[in-house]
Amino acid sequence: MPIASLNKFSVPLSGGTPPQGLLMPKLKFRFRVTLDNFGVGGAPTTELTKQVMTVSRPEITFDDITLEVYNSRVKLLGKSKLGDPKLKVRDDASGVVSKKIGEQLQKQFDFFEQSGAASGIDYKFRMRVEILDGGNGAFEPVTLESFEFLGCYIKAVTYAGGDYGSNDPLDIDMTISADNVIQLEAPGGTSSGVGLDVGRVVRPATEQGITTG
Repeated sequence: MPIASLNKFSVPLSGGTPPQGLLMPKLKFRFRVTLDNFGVGGAPTTELTKQVMTVSRPEITFDDITLEVYNSRVKLLGKSKLGDPKLKVRDDASGVVSKKIGEQLQKQFDFFEQSGAASGIDYKFRMRVEILDGGNGAFEPVTLESFEFLGCYIKAVTYAGGDYGSNDPLDIDMTISADNVIQLEAPGGTSSGVGLDVGRVVRPATEQGITTG
């Protein structure tokens, strides 16, 4: 007879709902980053994928619109703002990573000729952040979710300096500016979460109001 105890390692539910075991969380170290249209020809951008140290997921905020009324205030939703994702990579001994990042910076602005790009499409790239299930080798990893940052460019970059007292590898820290982000079930898959088509409900004019309850 099995001893059913592990299904109690969770929060008890109300309403007579049977106990449920704790669901497996997504883990911070199981991820993959790929960059499309980053840099110019030559070494593939997968060289950066292999050297990624840390990356951030989306940070989204909304502005407030405040309406002053009789005895109080009402707040409405204003424009959305996508925070700048961060990407940190190791600076490999072959120099491929720093060269690819330098190529991307040159696409954005020619530091030798002091010449700017003609338009955004000439230098913008896509950054894909996939959260994986831990598979590897003969067991193909499964993408649990994929955040696609669109219309990206490097906003700021810091090349870490040397330190005789440190055992850490040299790294390159980038702040990315993006126009939009879409959440997918897998690369090229269906929308899931941010970007999902949930429809747009518009109440009849006779029923429209500011607050609901």
